[in-house]
Parts: sequence; C-alpha cells; structure tokens
Amino acid sequence: MTDDSQQAQRNLVDNGNNVKQCWICFATEDDDSAAQWIQPCNCKGTTKWVHQGCLQQWVDEKQKSGRDVKVACPQCKTEYIIFFPNTHTDKLVMFLDKVDAFVYKSCPFFAAGIMVGSLYWTAVTYGAITVMQVVGQAHAVEVMERFEPAVLLTGLPCIPVFLITFKMVQWEDSLLEFLRKAGPRLPVLRHFLPAPVTNESGTNSEAVITEEMSCTRVFTGALLLPTIATITGDILYKNTVRSAVQRTFLGGLTFIIVRGIIKMYHKQQVYKRIRRRRILDYSPQSEDQVYERRIEHIIL
Repeated sequence: MTDDSQQAQRNLVDNGNNVKQCWICFATEDDDSAAQWIQPCNCKGTTKWVHQGCLQQWVDEKQKSGRDVKVACPQCKTEYIIFFPNTHTDKLVMFLDKVDAFVYKSCPFFAAGIMVGSLYWTAVTYGAITVMQVVGQAHAVEVMERFEPAVLLTGLPCIPVFLITFKMVQWEDSLLEFLRKAGPRLPVLRHFLPAPVTNESGTNSEAVITEEMSCTRVFTGALLLPTIATITGDILYKNTVRSAVQRTFLGGLTFIIVRGIIKMYHKQQVYKRIRRRRILDYSPQSEDQVYERRIEHIIL
C-alpha cells in the first residue's frame, strides 16, 4: 500500500470519527444544526456524541424512581456528571431535599410501627374479650380491675399468641407414631391400637401422614378455640361444674382430645390406604377405570 493510499484511509477514518450522530434519536448534525452536542462518557467514534436534550430526557426516564439515582452510559458504564447551576434558592431547596429524603426513608419504619401497634392492640382486645367470654363479663371486669394496667397490657396479648403457638403443635403425629410402635407389644390393646402396615416386601413404614400446615387454618382454629371450649363446656358440664373457668377448661380439653382421636383415626386410615396401593400395568381398560374413579371422587 502506497503512502498516498494510507493517508487517504487515515483521512477517511478521521472524517468518520468527526461525524456526530446521536445514539438516542440517531440524528446527525446535518439534520439539526442548532442542536447542542455533548460527549458525556468514554465511548469512541460516533457513539460518543449525543444531543443534550435527548440525554436529558433519557436521564429523566432513568430517574423516575428517585432523583438521587445514579445514571451511567449503557455502553461504557461511565457515570454521567450532572451539574446544577447555583441559584439564590439553593439552600432552601437542599433543605427541602433533605427533609423529603428523610420522610421517604422513614416512612417504611413508621408504617411497620403502625402495623405492629395495630396487631398489638388487636391482641389486647381479643385477650380481653376471651377473658369475658370464659369467666363472664361482670366477673372479668372485677378480675381485670385487680391487676395493674402494665400487667394487663402484657398478659392479655399473650393469650392469642399462646393459642396460635399451641395450635401449631401437631401432637397427634407423635402420639400416633408411639401407638404404632407400642401397639403390637400390648396383648390387650393389640386389636385396638394402630399398627404399621406391611407391604409385599415384608417391610413396614412408620411414617405418619402429616397434613400441610395452613396459616389460615391455624389462625382460625386457634382464635376460635375459646369459643368452642365455652360452648362445649356449657353443653357437657353445665349441670355438674359450677365454675365457668373449669367448664371452659374441661370443654376445651374434651374438644381437643376428641378432635385428636378423630384426626389420628383419619391419618391411620389414609396411611393404610397409601401403604396398600399398587401400580397397575397400563391397558386401555385400566385407564378407563382410573378416569371413572377420578370422576367419582370429584362428584363425591
């Protein structure tokens, strides 16, 4: 290559580098000679040029979530230097910016505090209503008047917390597993206690069929327990037990035991059904049977 051709190629490259084309709107300096051009980043070639107005709009889009968001070039990742000219209201604007930033950052904490406070006073109210329901309104007022306000504000919200915590304890599974292990070794209760089911290989599984814990079910069951205990106590022990507290306690204990026995029976039957299941060979007839059973299960 001759010296003249090399010089011509250099001139062509220099002319190409001097061409201004906005990487946002793709307009050149020939399209709008009055536009203001800037080089805000470390990009080379024609991509280093951009219109001041186009970049301002692009920065506004990036800072929609907040004016403090840093904006950088999408190609070379150079952060843009944004300059604000000084005015006579700068100090006031800066003060208002700090106030606005403080309010913006503190609002989540205030919202969390309001939510916690609302839950706390809801728990206090529920605790007071539960006490009135168990011992009666008149007697409950007398009992609560004997205690200091600090004791009531600490003890009453513990009532729903205790109920929810107790509801989350699935004691039926532990008892059912114990009965399965102890049942075969007890001659008298061998026919009544649930025993493990043996499969074709001669092995047995003592795994308990546990149900998925639902937050709404736990919450509802826990908070309804005092009401159910009161109703059960009034129905079963009203003529034999004079104390309302004792009736509620016995009613709740009876309900928990009966419900636990029913749940253990249901889990044991489900356990037996699962242990005795079989995988069938595929055939058009078996597929029709499975479909019919599904339809029957849905209808029932």
